[in-house]
Amino acid sequence: MHSNYSYWEDKTFFKHYDVIVIGSGIVGLNAAYQLKFKEPVLKVGVIEAGFLPTGASTKNAGFACFGSISEILNELKTSTEEEVLEVVEARWKGLVKLKMILGEKAIDYQNFGGYEVFKGGEEFSSLTCIENIPYFNKLFKSITGQTDIYAVANKNKAAVFGFSHVNSMIYNRCEAQIDTGKMMSALLGRVQEVNTPVFNNCKLLEIIHQENHVILKTNQGVFKTNKVIIATNGFINEFYPDLQVFPGRGQVLVTQQIPTLKIKGTFHYDKGFFYFRNINNRILLGGGRNIDFKLEETTQAGITDQVQSALEELLYETIIPDEKPIIEYRWSGVMAFGNELKPIIKKLEPNVFCAVRCNGMGVSMGSLSGQQVADLVLNEM
Repeated sequence: MHSNYSYWEDKTFFKHYDVIVIGSGIVGLNAAYQLKFKEPVLKVGVIEAGFLPTGASTKNAGFACFGSISEILNELKTSTEEEVLEVVEARWKGLVKLKMILGEKAIDYQNFGGYEVFKGGEEFSSLTCIENIPYFNKLFKSITGQTDIYAVANKNKAAVFGFSHVNSMIYNRCEAQIDTGKMMSALLGRVQEVNTPVFNNCKLLEIIHQENHVILKTNQGVFKTNKVIIATNGFINEFYPDLQVFPGRGQVLVTQQIPTLKIKGTFHYDKGFFYFRNINNRILLGGGRNIDFKLEETTQAGITDQVQSALEELLYETIIPDEKPIIEYRWSGVMAFGNELKPIIKKLEPNVFCAVRCNGMGVSMGSLSGQQVADLVLNEM
């Protein structure tokens, strides 16, 4: 019984759901959309702790990528080739699905290509990655259907972009960039089209199991549902601390407009721990959690002087050495990582499912992860 709500509100908005999705990020909204798309008669709802998605879905850099060579080589240190191949395939299929559901125009998909950047003094790392280009081109051809995905970039390209201290780059012709604000707006539109409400500023407080359904206590009221999908990524430890999911805060900055900006594309540096791109004649630059992994293993929003200084140093000394634009935006988003590359998409306990741990690849994996967890739920209904 809700003392603050009318009979109509209680019966219409809080009771008798078939499925409630926790989290209105890219995974959660895709899960909700797939449930309704495949079974229109289901009553599905989404609850979100923040005014906007709390994690990284509207706070990421908008990279439509599946991994730079140094990043994948780093992943191969702790995972088998088969495991890495499976995850790269999921990233690629997720991007294909994202474009299929929303269309390239709606997400401002721009296939400018991507580059991995190597500075002076990093020749060994650069040569190692270059030597592995034929191996990864052959390995990923079956996934992408593309040949010669990676190639050594023209030696003049660094000068064309205006970089300083950059000795070599590896080009990825399959990489692109998107506008994540437009992406999430379009996803919300799809969910609204299938009559699925999204309740914002609605924080989950407790999960209570009863016979054949679940009670969800929130700061706004009590919801009753048959099934639950948790799609909160790095925030899931609040309710399931034993899962191998570790939050990772990503800090980002964006410059003011630079009329003479020469950069076009998505760029990776230092095994993908730093990344930057052009956006409306500005530079978006993020990363640096490897400076202090433990400090950035947090669900708290915020920025630190240490990481922001490192970002600014890379910006002003390497990326745009002839410019010093004002930084207009600084923010952070919470991702999720683990000891394994694969996302966790499974049943946690009776009537409760999850799709979490995108390992920093939410844009790439979110659409597919949402569909996979929706399918798990539908198989039990």
